[in-house]
Amino acid sequence: MLAEILAAVVRVEQVAADSHFFDDLGANSLVMAHFCARVRKREDLPSVSMRDIYRHPTIRSLAAALADAAPAGPPAPAPAEVTMPASTPRYVLCGALQFLLFFGYCSLAGLVTARGYEWVSAGSGLPDLYLRSVLFGGACFVGVCAFPIMAKWILIGRWTPREFPVWGPTYLRFWTVKVLLHANPMILFVGNPLYVLYLRALGARIGKGVVILSRTVPVCTDLLTVGAGSVIRKESFFLCYRAHAGRIQTGPVTLGRDVFVGEKTVLDINTSMGDGAQLGHTSALQSGEAVPPGQRWHGSPAQHTELDYLGLAPADCGTLRRAGFGAFALLQVLFLNMPLAVGGIYMLLGEVLGPGAADLTSPALYTDALLLSLALFLGFVVLGLAALCTVPRLLNLVIEPDRIYPLYGFHYSVHRAITRITNIKFFKWLCGDSSYIVPYLRGLGYDLSHVEQTGSNFGTEVQHETPYLCSVGSGTMVANGLSITNAEFSSTSFRVSRASIGPRNFLGNAIAYPSGGRTGDNCLLATKVMVPLDGEVREGVGLLGSPPFEIPRSVERDSRFDHLRTGGELRRRLAAKNRYNLRTMGLFLLVRWLHFFVLTLLGLAVVDSYDALGHVMATVSLVLSLVFTAFYFVLVERAISGFRRLRPQLCSIYDRRFWLHERLWKVPDTYLTVFNGTPFKNVIWRLLGVRLGKRLFDDGVHVTERTLVALGDDCTLNAGSKIQCHSQEDGTFKSDHITIGAGCTLGVGSLVHYGVTMGDGAVLAPDSFLMKGEEVPRHARWGGNPAREMRAAHCRPAQPDTAASAQAPSPSPAKKRGKY
Repeated sequence: MLAEILAAVVRVEQVAADSHFFDDLGANSLVMAHFCARVRKREDLPSVSMRDIYRHPTIRSLAAALADAAPAGPPAPAPAEVTMPASTPRYVLCGALQFLLFFGYCSLAGLVTARGYEWVSAGSGLPDLYLRSVLFGGACFVGVCAFPIMAKWILIGRWTPREFPVWGPTYLRFWTVKVLLHANPMILFVGNPLYVLYLRALGARIGKGVVILSRTVPVCTDLLTVGAGSVIRKESFFLCYRAHAGRIQTGPVTLGRDVFVGEKTVLDINTSMGDGAQLGHTSALQSGEAVPPGQRWHGSPAQHTELDYLGLAPADCGTLRRAGFGAFALLQVLFLNMPLAVGGIYMLLGEVLGPGAADLTSPALYTDALLLSLALFLGFVVLGLAALCTVPRLLNLVIEPDRIYPLYGFHYSVHRAITRITNIKFFKWLCGDSSYIVPYLRGLGYDLSHVEQTGSNFGTEVQHETPYLCSVGSGTMVANGLSITNAEFSSTSFRVSRASIGPRNFLGNAIAYPSGGRTGDNCLLATKVMVPLDGEVREGVGLLGSPPFEIPRSVERDSRFDHLRTGGELRRRLAAKNRYNLRTMGLFLLVRWLHFFVLTLLGLAVVDSYDALGHVMATVSLVLSLVFTAFYFVLVERAISGFRRLRPQLCSIYDRRFWLHERLWKVPDTYLTVFNGTPFKNVIWRLLGVRLGKRLFDDGVHVTERTLVALGDDCTLNAGSKIQCHSQEDGTFKSDHITIGAGCTLGVGSLVHYGVTMGDGAVLAPDSFLMKGEEVPRHARWGGNPAREMRAAHCRPAQPDTAASAQAPSPSPAKKRGKY
C-alpha cells in the first residue's frame, strides 16, 4: 500500500520495495512531505513523519519500522483545540484604548521633553549646560526605567498562573506592562548585574551570581525563578506567558542553582530545571517538562544527553566586582551618555541652527532639514564604516583566544564593546545578500580564506561574539540568521575561541554555530538545525533537526542549476547580479535617507513651532513619526513589487526573479514590533498584501513574503514565530504559498516553511520547525524539530507543574502572591 501511494506521488507505475527514495527515485523533501500527507489521510495506515522518511529511505525499511513502532492499541487522540472567537466590538474597543494609551504616553514624553529643553536652554556657560544636562538626562533615565516597574505593580500586582482572552480588559493591562518593559532602556544592560536587579524589582526571584545574556524580556516576572549561579545565553525565550487559541496563558519558569540554558532556546510556561541541569543550544522545553537535577538535555523536544555544555572553569568574580561593574556602567550613563545626548541636541538646535530659524512654510526650514539629515546620514555611513573596521581591531589586541577571563572586569567590557560595535545591523543589512558582504565581513575580521564569490555568500542577519575568531571555508553559502557563538560563559568567567565552518557548506536559516562544531567539508545544515558538538566530524552529508540526524546532502532538484555556477556563464550572470545589487544598495540608501529627512523635518518643525503650540507639537510629531514610518515602508515595499503579488518560484540565484526577492528582504520592517499585540498590525499586514482573516492576534510573528501568505480568522501567532515562504539551497531558490487556517496557533519561536497548509484549529508547539510541503490536519497538534504529530501524552495542559517546580528551589523564600 505504501508503494502504491508513493508511486502516485512520484508519478511512476510502480516503486520497488528496495528503491531508495532520494538516490533511486530522485525524490526530495517536498515530494516526500506530500507522500507523508497522503499516508496520514489513510485511516488504515500508521502516521509517517519526515524523520521516519530520512531514517528509513526505502519502502521495505519504512514498513518494517512502522510495524515495529505500531502501538498495541489505537493511539489516544490529541485533545481538540477550540478557539473562542473574540467579538469584533471588543477587538475594536481594545485597539482604540491601546491608541489612547499610546497617545497619552507620547503626550507625557512630549511635555517632559519640552519642559526639559526649556530648562536646559536657560543655562549659561558650558559648565552650567553640562550640569543641567546631567540632571535632566539622569532624571529622564531614572523615570523611564522606574515607570514600567510602577505600572506593573499598580496595574497587575503579582502575576499568578492563569489565562484570559485576548482583546479584553485584563489583556489591555497585560499589553500595557509588556510594551513598557520592551521600551525600557534597561534592555541595554543585558549581561550586566544591573539587569538582574531590574528583574528583581519587577518581582522575579533571582539568586546571586546569575548571568542573563538574552535580550528577550520576561513579562510575567513574578513567575520567573532563577537559582544562584545560573547562566542564560542570548536569544533564549523565557517569557512566562504564551498566547494559545485566542487566550493568554501565564505560568512559571523555574531554574535551580547552577543551571545552564543555551543559545536559541525556548522555555515554555510550566517548565523547570533542577540544580546543575543543562539545556543545550537550539533546544526547547515544552509545557510541563522538567529536567531533573544534574541532568543534561538538548533537542526540540528535549531529550537526555551526556554532552557537557558548560566546560568553562570558574574565575574569581565576587560581589564587590559585580557591584563595581554595575555602578561604573550606571555612572557612565548618567554622567557621560545622557549629558552628551541632551547637550548635543541643545547645541545642535540652539546654537548651530538657531532658535526659531523659520516658520513651517519657510523654505529655510526644509533647507535646514535637508542639510542636517544629509550631514548626519552620510556622516554615520562613512565615519561609522571607518570606525567599525578600526576601533574593534584595536580593542581586540587585549583579548587572547582560549584564555579564561573573569566576568565584569576590563576584558569583559572590551569584549562587550567589540560584540556591540561589530554587530551593528545597518551595514549587514546594506551589504547582505550581495557580493559586497564578503569584503565587509573581511573588514570586520572574518577569516574567509579563498572565497568563491557567489553573489549570495551571506544573508543580511549574521551575528557573532567576536569577528576575529570566525572562519568560513571556500565555497560556503549562508542563507540568513546565522549566529556564530564563539564565546563561552559561566557565572563567573568567559572565554573566546575560534569557530570554523568548513568549505563547500550550505547553512540554512536560524542556525547557532558554536565553537567546536563537528561539521567539516561539504555539509548541508538545514534550517534551525542543532550543530553537533560530539561524535565524528560530519562530511558530505546533510543534517536536519534538533538533535540532528543525517539526510542527503543534495538532490537532483537542487542541482539542476549547477551549470550556471561555473565558467563563463557564472562570470556573466554574477556580473549582472552585482550590478543589480549595487542599484539595490543605492536605492535603499536613498530610501533610508528620505525617511530620516522627514523625521528630521518633523523634529525641526517642533522646535520652530514650540512658541506657538508648546508641547502639543512634540506629541503630534511623535505620533506622526510612527504613522509616517509605517505607511512609508509599506509604500516602498509595494512599489518595489510593482503593486503585484509574488508568484511561487523555482529558479537559480542568478535569476532576476530571485534578485527581486532579495530587494524586498531589504525593506526595513523593525517598525512592525511597535504594533505587536494590537489590531493595527493586522491593518499593516493587509496593506503589505497578506491575505488576512478577522481578529488575528499577532504577538510578534515575522513574515518574509507577505503576498504568499494566507491567514484565517482568529489565528494566534506568538512572539519569535516565523512564516517563511522560501528556501535557498546552494544555487537554487524556491518559494511557495503558505496557508494557515482559522483558529490556528503558532508557538513561541516556531518556524513554518514554504508550501505548508495548516487546517483550522491546528497547533504548532513552541520552537517547532514545520517543514516545507507539510499538511497539518484540522485540530491537530504538531511539534518538534522537524515537526510531527504529537501524541496525547505530550499535549500537556497549561497548569503549573508543582512537582517539577519543587526540584528547582528558589533562591529566596517565596513571597505570598496576590490574586492576579
